[in-house]
Amino acid sequence: MFGFTTSAMIFRNGPSRLLFMLLILAALILIALDLNSQKFREGRNYVNLIITPLQWLVDMPARLADNVSDVVVSRSSLVAENNRLRTEALVLEQRVLQNAALTAENRRLRALLNARSRVESEVRLAELVGVNPNPFRHEILTNLGSEDGITTGQPALDAGGVMGQVISVAPLISRVMLITDSRAAVPVETVRTGFRSVLLGNGNPESLELDFVPATTDIRVGDLLVTSGLGGRFPEGYPIAEVSEVTRDPGRPFLVIRAVPTARLDKSRHLLLLDRPPVLGAMESDSLEGNDG
Repeated sequence: MFGFTTSAMIFRNGPSRLLFMLLILAALILIALDLNSQKFREGRNYVNLIITPLQWLVDMPARLADNVSDVVVSRSSLVAENNRLRTEALVLEQRVLQNAALTAENRRLRALLNARSRVESEVRLAELVGVNPNPFRHEILTNLGSEDGITTGQPALDAGGVMGQVISVAPLISRVMLITDSRAAVPVETVRTGFRSVLLGNGNPESLELDFVPATTDIRVGDLLVTSGLGGRFPEGYPIAEVSEVTRDPGRPFLVIRAVPTARLDKSRHLLLLDRPPVLGAMESDSLEGNDG
């Protein structure tokens, strides 16, 4: 409609109509020359050669706009891709860490199963569910209680050796005092010589002490200490510590002996509770009642 109206206005106007006719005539003449004249075609090529830089300059803003658009789109897509890859990397890293944790836990459970096969008594597999926050009480909580048949006095072991013993029991949980607690005392003997003594906790989570060992005793660094079975609380022959330091003082009648626990007291998540009857014995007696906080 708009084109028809414009054409009607042109043809109604005299000068405009004459100009239109002249343009058509000129176009026809140029077409005829282009078809029939070789020189005209050569001249057109020269004109195109001259006009080409002008066309390039005219098209430059459009090309720049396209390039800028491509750069912006490329950068945004790269940013999005980087964010996606970063997210995937974090997810994969988390999965690797989870797999590493599962592998370590499986290794500890296999070690516990091997330890269980070496235990002659019946055992219950317990899981650590809490730690006493009091730094002067080395105690842990397990997920087994009286409803599971747990009783006060049962020894607690891990794959490395003796950890401690149950000192109080509730229906669903039990409290275990570790051998490093300052109230703990366990009768032991050295595997190499059979010398018997009492291994004491001193509140240090990485160290134990042998009490009242005569200066003439044959004991060396590296000697393995096992439960002697005296007192009836712990069965005989379970590893508990390894001698790490022997100090002889000529002015004292007893040796200063320190040992390192063989159990992973601060790392074990699972432990074995030996199913033994509660007999008053080796661990420090007033703590067995479990009512001292």
